[in-house]
Formats: sequence, structure tokens, C-alpha cells
Amino acid sequence: MATENPFNSILKTLENPEGGVFGKYYSLPALNDPRIERLPYSIRILLESAIRNCDEFAVKAKDVEKIIDWENTAPKLVEIPFKPARVLLQDFTGVPAVVDLACMRDAMNRLGGDSNKINPLVPVDLVIDHSVQVDVAKTENAVQANMELEFKRNRERFGFLKWGSSAFHNMLVVPPGSGIVHQVNLEYLGRVVFNTNGLLYPDSVVGTDSHTTMIDGLGVAGWGVGGIEAEAAMLGQPMSMVLPGVVGFKLVGKLRNGVTATDLVLTVTQMLRKHGVVGKFVEFYGEGMGELSLADRATIANMSPEYGATMGFFPVDHVTLQYLKLTGRKDETISMIESYLRANKMFVDYSEPQVERVYSSHIELNLSDVGPCISGPKRPHDRVPLKEMKADWHACLDNRVGFKGFAIPKEAQVKVAEFNFHGSPAQLRHGDVVIAAITSCTNTSNPSVMLGAALVAKKACELGLEVKPWIKTSLAPGSGVVTKYLAKSGLQKYLNQLGFNIVGYGCTTCIGNSGDIDESVASAITENDIVAAAVLSGNRNFEGRVHPLTRANYLASPPLVVAYALAGTVDIDFESEPIGVGKDGKKVFFRDIWPTSEEVAEVVNSNVLPDMFRATYQAITEGNATWNLLSVPEGTLYSWDPTSTYIHEPPYFKDMSMSPPGPHGVKNAYCLLNFGDSITTDHISPAGSIHKDSPAAKYLLERGVNRRDFNSYGSRRGNDEIMARGTFANIRIVNKLLKGEVGPKTIHIPSGEKLSVFDAAMRYKSEGQDTIILAGAEYGSGSSRDWAAKGPMLLGVKAVIAKSFERIHRSNLVGMGIIPLCFKAGEDADSLGLTGHERFTIDLPSNVGEIRPGQDVAVVTDTGKSFSCILRFDTEVELAYFDHGGILQYVIRNLIHSKH
Repeated sequence: MATENPFNSILKTLENPEGGVFGKYYSLPALNDPRIERLPYSIRILLESAIRNCDEFAVKAKDVEKIIDWENTAPKLVEIPFKPARVLLQDFTGVPAVVDLACMRDAMNRLGGDSNKINPLVPVDLVIDHSVQVDVAKTENAVQANMELEFKRNRERFGFLKWGSSAFHNMLVVPPGSGIVHQVNLEYLGRVVFNTNGLLYPDSVVGTDSHTTMIDGLGVAGWGVGGIEAEAAMLGQPMSMVLPGVVGFKLVGKLRNGVTATDLVLTVTQMLRKHGVVGKFVEFYGEGMGELSLADRATIANMSPEYGATMGFFPVDHVTLQYLKLTGRKDETISMIESYLRANKMFVDYSEPQVERVYSSHIELNLSDVGPCISGPKRPHDRVPLKEMKADWHACLDNRVGFKGFAIPKEAQVKVAEFNFHGSPAQLRHGDVVIAAITSCTNTSNPSVMLGAALVAKKACELGLEVKPWIKTSLAPGSGVVTKYLAKSGLQKYLNQLGFNIVGYGCTTCIGNSGDIDESVASAITENDIVAAAVLSGNRNFEGRVHPLTRANYLASPPLVVAYALAGTVDIDFESEPIGVGKDGKKVFFRDIWPTSEEVAEVVNSNVLPDMFRATYQAITEGNATWNLLSVPEGTLYSWDPTSTYIHEPPYFKDMSMSPPGPHGVKNAYCLLNFGDSITTDHISPAGSIHKDSPAAKYLLERGVNRRDFNSYGSRRGNDEIMARGTFANIRIVNKLLKGEVGPKTIHIPSGEKLSVFDAAMRYKSEGQDTIILAGAEYGSGSSRDWAAKGPMLLGVKAVIAKSFERIHRSNLVGMGIIPLCFKAGEDADSLGLTGHERFTIDLPSNVGEIRPGQDVAVVTDTGKSFSCILRFDTEVELAYFDHGGILQYVIRNLIHSKH
């Protein structure tokens, strides 16, 4: 078990130049190892964490050596443990995390332990950024109207999280209406350097949203993880990760006049997708860094998932410190941050000679080569230079159906759909814009593009341009600060005049919460098979995501969103064709409404002020009227409502005793599902709407819930009964037991009946039968969804035998007590002649001390076939979790024992 930290000899004291000391810190220079000077800054953060947390059990000295020797070890794909400084949750994933904490308290209480010991061991920031459906758009009171609807839909979830904010220590809950999680993290929650009881260390964060990476722009190492990983980190457990390669991205030069940060990020996204950075860190450096504001950096970092990197990291420099001052951080805090990072060789000072760092590969961009562009019509990295847009659009109409094609016959490309809009005649053509949204995630942290959009609106209004009334326009800032500087500048009125009223502060159009478009417009699109367009300033534009009726979706800067709304179509050459006709009857061109970089900078400098950030985030601690009126139960133990269809106590700790159950083999198990390759967590985990004929729908109907109130699986993540019924309920799942039929069914082997996966699993459980899953390569790839492991555990699955696992999903299975096994190289279920109709016995020693990570295990079937598999418990810590029946049980027993 844990021992004293072997690196305590390098603990140093950091003096405060104003007098006194800031605290102690683990000094990287004190190791006197020349390899550290050559490490990328992002790897130094992993190194410091490993040194500080080294206990020779969860984190070992040999793990520290792997990181120091990164140049040689990273190409070998070695695994290391990582303990982040804090955890970031948003409400959809925050609810099940708080449910699990509440359950752990109940279990500890039953076992006679001090239930109040169950608290996050690292700081947890939970932001309720409540996905705002844009039900109400073009009106001055849109924010309030949409907020009231959100509270009506989500009152129970919000109330539960409000209870959690007072019941648990070390957990900050940011109320709804404050902003989107990533921007609140950037402007308010990011510490950059922690000072905990006099110990200084770098801020690092894992979050339950893929765009947690936005914080990398602030020099804070952060990325997205699944719920189980986040919970493990909350409870002080290490995350297992592959020591990543680091791509060095050199920036030189300066952006040209009129080119925006969004143009830059779309260019970077295309370049990195082409280079190949999946699973890697990208670290930005070079003399061009001084030309990028912190907001520009955050815009690039936000889109890490779109270019495939784990992080897009910008080390801390003077620009970072200026932003901390702008956003209202205290002078003493900023001084401490700079002093610590300089002392520990984690600060970049571009006025000094730069030591050449080693990178896995290099890429370079001259900022002056970036031009205005958008991306689409279906993927974030399909960048189109603005001057080529009209030609590209016509090519998309011609091309066969695909990422860059709609296969519209030539004769149909000029079709005009006539319709009646609220009593007035109207027309729609292919490429006409029906949704134009300045959305909250990527760009609204950036004052230059937000005020740039407002300047476009001002120039357009003064020239007499208007947006067609059937285009659904909206503005969803990422934080209340945006509202303040738009108001101070006097420019919000011009956005309002064009229909870009503020609709809310949360996920909107980018995640599909665009709300309905007018019925007459919807009918014109569907009846005439029109390829309608959406233009949004978000980060994802996959087909079907933004709105079911917009087949063409383009990512663009906020100023370009306004320009395309004014033009009313993406079928336009902005260089040669007018956007519209002004009030004097003259044609108005793109160049007439586009602001210069100097105009934008002047408005930004005079209107974005530190007091705005201070006032906005002071209000967070005070909540808002609707939040403050929510009544919640008192006490540290939650009063579960057995009739609730949103919040339910899961059976994870049913019959739990003080003694670990020990390792369990599997005896005569049936195969619940037999899969091929590339089964993703989207296939496994409940997601999206609840199908009317599904087991989850049946459960809700039996409890008096109307079909219109089903809501989504996401909103019901706090109810295990719903989530278990939605596991493997994906309508496109392919199960070999069904012999070619697609859908969420399986064969109950003893009876031969075809049943829903949930019903078959429950029959096996009621008969006392174990089940396993057979799978091919890359089982569990995709987003790291916690319910992809929780769901199978609740269905009674004891083991998964696959050709290979996605890394995070394998660790999530371990965390829920499910045995992951890999077929030997060159073997799989088909080559071994397995049909899935066999019964499987997996023989494991009953003493955890006799099991080794990665050992061979025999699997025997009732048909006489036997084969050898590799046991994919990869570390001693994972074996300890298995001994206890799962990670949560391990934590409870450790906390109870720690009091003696």
C-alpha cells in the first residue's frame, strides 16, 4: 500500500517578493536532470503531478522516470497514472456523479462508517450550463422565457444538484443561467496554479465534456473524460493514460487585416486533421504566439476534439497573465502564479532565448497565410476559403452523397419553392439559410469576434439591410460578460434589430437545441426536398446535429454568421455579388459592412473591462431568483423519492459488506450479445430520444409519464432504471445472434426467444445465470460514456471478451467490476468457431494475490472448446478495484478502514 513520497527531498520554499512566502513546491530543477529542460511544457505538468502524488502504490517512482524519459518512452505507448488537480462536471454528467456520491454515503452509513467522510477529495466544479432549447428567439425577453421553460423541464434535476452543493464539501455548483461550462471555467474557475494548505502545484483538470480543452488556452492542462473516470479522479484515484506524443505547432507572422480567430481555428483544425494527432497533445509555440490574444488561443484549444487531439496546449506567458488581470483575478494571485511557474520552469518568457524543446513531430503556420473561411457542409475540418465558397457549394450539389455531396440532379438545382410566410409570399432555394446562430461554445469567449459581429450588424443597419423574417437568428453568449460589453459598446441594439437577440447562456444550436423552425418553412423544405442551410459559430456541424431539416451546416465566425444571415444564402460570392440592396437603392457588398482589425480592436479595448468579469462572477455565488427559490431537502443523506423518474438510488451497494468479495470467475455464463468490430459507446450507452416502443418507454408509461414528457436519456441519467433499459437500445446495433437483423434485440439462448436486450438480461438474472459479451476489435470506441460500463453491469454482464478495447472504456469496465479479456493475437470468436450459443466458464484464482496484470486466463465452453485469453487488468490498482467489486466499493471500504 501507500508509502511516504520518495521525492520529498526536492520540496522547496517559494519566497514572496513582497515579503513572506507563497508556500512549498516540488521543484523540477532540483532533480538536476538535463532531460527535463527538453520536455514539452505539457509533459512537465504530467511530471510534476506524478512526483507530487508518488506513493509507490498508485503512482510509482518508475512512473516518474517514464515521464522524465518521455523522448524515449512515448513512442512505446507506455501507460502512466495521472491525478488531475480538479474535476469539472456539467449538469448532465454531474447528476449521476452526485447520485453515486449520495449512494456511497448511504452505504457507508449502513456499514457503520462516518458517512460525512464521503466527499470529493479534489475540488469539483459543477456548472449547470443547462442546454437551452431556442424555443423563444427574436424578442427582448428571450432569455427569461427560455430560462422559465428550462426550469419547468428540469426542476427536479436542478433541485437535486442544489442539494448536492450544500451536502458535499469541496464541490462548487454554478447555477443555471451563468454561462456555458467551458467559458465559466476559462473566465472564473481556472486557477492556473493551486495553493492548497501551503503546497503549490499547477492547475490541471479533467471534465465530462469533450470541449473541456478550452482551458488549455489558459495554460491549464485539461481534457474530456467519461463519468466513471471523473468520479475516480474526484475520489482521489489515479487515471491510467498512455504517455502521449506531443506535436509542436509553430506559429509565425501576424493575421492579416479583417481575418478572425475563427478563420485561424478552422485553418488549424484542417491542418491538424491532415497531420494526424489523435491521442496526442498539440503544443503551440513560436514568435507568432505574441500576436494571439488569450481568447484567440482559447478558441483554438476549444476545438481540440474536432482536430482529434487530447489537448491543444498554450503554455503560460505574459499574455496569460494579462488575461488573468482582465478577468478580475487578484494581483497577489497573479504574482504567485508567475513566481511559481518561473521557479519550476513552466513559464515561457519570449524576451529570453528559448531552449529547444523536443517534439514528436512538427508543423508550422504563418499567420499571414490565413484567410477568411468557413467549414462544411458536414464536418468541422472541411474548410472552404470564402472566395471559393460559391464554386464549392455548386460542387457539393453535384457530388454524390457524402461529406461533400448532396447528389442533386442538375435540373433540380434551380428549383424555387414558393410558400406563404405569415400572409406574405416567400421563396426558398437550395443553399438558402434558415438558421443563423451565434452559439455559446467556441467563439463567444472571444470579444474580438463578438464585437466584430456587432460592428457588422451596425454597418448593415445603417445601410438599411435586413434579415429575412423566416431565418431563425439567435445569440447565445457563453457568459454574462458578453452581455455587459455588448451593452456598454451600444452595439447590442443593432444585433437585436437583425434578430440576434440573446436567447440564453448555455448549449444551444451547436448541440441540436435549435428549437423548431416555422411550420411554413419546414413544409417548404420537406415538400420540395430543399437542401437548406444553417450557419453557426459553433464547433460541430455533423449531419442531423444542428436541425433535422438543415442538410448543409457551416461553421463560421460570428461576423460571418451575421453576413450570411443578411445574404440569406450560402450560394453567394462575397467578392463579386451584393449582399443586398440598401435604403438608398444601392447595392451593398460584403466589403461595405466588414470592419477592419483596427475598428474591432478599438471597440474591444474600450468596452471589455475587469469590473465586468468581477460583477458577473460575484453574481454566481448569489445565484438567481428562480434558483434561490428551489426548495431542496436538508441533511447530508438524500431522501430518495421512490416515485421519481429522474433521480433514483441505484443498487451498486446492495448487500455490500465490510469484507471485499474477492475475485470472481465466471461459471457457465450465457452470451448476451455477440458483436463484430467497432462497437462504440454510442451503440452501448443510452443516448438521444427514448423510442416509443422501448423498455424505457414502457417503464415511463407504467408510471404515468406522458409520451411528450419522456425527455431524453441524457436528462434521465440520474435514474438507473431508465438507463439500464436504454443500454444496447441503439436501433442500429448489429448482434450476430440475430443473423443479419439490425436492432436492439437478442436471443435468449435457453428458450430461443427473441427479446429486447433488457428483457433477456433480466430473465437471465432471475434464473441466476451469469452473462458475458463477445466482441471484435476496438470495443467501446468513441466518447467515454460512463453508462456504457454502468449499464452492462446492471444487466448482469460479468465479462467482455474482445479482440481489443478502447482505452477509456476498458478502464471503465474495470471500475464497474466487469472482467475485460482479449483474445490472443490473430484469434477472435469467428476463428475459434464460437457462435455465442455456448456457455462460458472463465477460471480465475479466488485470491487477488495470485492474479497478475496481463496474465493468460483459460476460457472453457460447454461444447468442449477451450481457448486462452489475456486478462486486461493492467495495474495493481485495477486488481484492487476488482477485489472490492468496483472502484466505488474500494473507496468506501478504504475510508471506513482509515478511521481506525
